[in-house]
Amino acid sequence: MRPLPPAAALATVVLGGVASAAQAAGNAVLGERAGDPILGALANNLGGCLVVLVGLLGLPSTRAGLDALRRARLPWWSYLGGLGGAAIVTVATYVVPVLGIAVFTIAQVAGGSLGGLAADRAGLAPLGRLRLTGPRVAGALLGVLAVALAQLGRPVGGVAVGGVLIAVAGGAAVAVQSALNGRVSAAGTTTAAIAVNFAVGTPVVVLVAAFVGAFSGPAPTWPHEWFLYLGGLYGVGIVLALMLGVRAVGVLRTGLALVAGQLGGALLLDVLLPGGAGLRWPVLVGALLTLLAVVVAGRGPGLRRAGDTVGPRSGPAPVGGRLGG
Repeated sequence: MRPLPPAAALATVVLGGVASAAQAAGNAVLGERAGDPILGALANNLGGCLVVLVGLLGLPSTRAGLDALRRARLPWWSYLGGLGGAAIVTVATYVVPVLGIAVFTIAQVAGGSLGGLAADRAGLAPLGRLRLTGPRVAGALLGVLAVALAQLGRPVGGVAVGGVLIAVAGGAAVAVQSALNGRVSAAGTTTAAIAVNFAVGTPVVVLVAAFVGAFSGPAPTWPHEWFLYLGGLYGVGIVLALMLGVRAVGVLRTGLALVAGQLGGALLLDVLLPGGAGLRWPVLVGALLTLLAVVVAGRGPGLRRAGDTVGPRSGPAPVGGRLGG
């Protein structure tokens, strides 16, 4: 599959961000009603695995993509993107109650911006190595500022340094996840890369749930509302959007577009859902500023040289030497 035009790829990622907001809200309610927050994340990943299984049975492109991956001989670490998703799900479950959603979100986006700059600089994504230019750094900083503005009025928990650092690391893990999944999709197919993502990440979430004792207490009380179980379907769509984004515009701009969609989706939920917070101007302004950050990060001359492009069989571009834009 050829990369999408940049504008189409960014629009797809923004929609993925809206789905991410809906996924987070549903998983939170599901985990709360089931009796343990990690159970919401577990149901999310198992639902994603079910969607992947249907794809394996019904889509020849998925099976063909997995065959292509076996022939591609990618480095073993290329397949570890799913660990990033498992990491952020677990981190959010246990760090948000300590930091509050505002501080956690800002720290996560800061980590995602730093991770996006680093992943693009190293050439982890299939687009190739991207320069650490002034506009790209400015876009990353503007994205963090926009998210900080969007959190005005939210309660702040205990600003524990350890929790903040963990949240930053979780954001960086998501950036690396996007880059590696994009590399895998370039070597095989997008559906095959989605299958690899969930196959790697889901066992980790299961192990975390077992470690924290989520299976040892009373039997979970699962709610009956069907829409609370759509997290896995959303997750497949989000992973797909991120892969399409990194193949077209790199990790940093993809991450910023995702955040813009998340803020926009959160705003829609606040306005449309009964009992929601209604229209919150800081969130609206933050979403618009994040979109501006996407534009700013894409400014400047050519972002890469043809010689810097990373093919599906290659490793990351070397850190030293002259870089493309």
